[in-house]
Amino acid sequence: MIKYHDPRGQVATAAQPYELFYALAADGAGTTVGLLANGFPDSENFLHTLGHALRQRFPKLEIKLWNKGNASIPAPQEMLDEIKAQCQVAIAAYGH
Repeated sequence: MIKYHDPRGQVATAAQPYELFYALAADGAGTTVGLLANGFPDSENFLHTLGHALRQRFPKLEIKLWNKGNASIPAPQEMLDEIKAQCQVAIAAYGH
């Protein structure tokens, strides 16, 4: 008889559902989405592609892009404050 070992560990904490949402107009009007690249190679290219896809779906959506430039540091507070002041939604992404 063959026995298989399941390498997945036990989950120590219960999953928490993601409950944040933003009521976006059907065409995206009145909404600015901030895209934050973390500085890994291609993170900014990926977010440009994501921004294009979002604009295809929501033509009046405004897209703004930031790049923190160094993946090994947190985003500067000044940058986070700028994103918060200018955007209703923010998406952070990384490259490889």
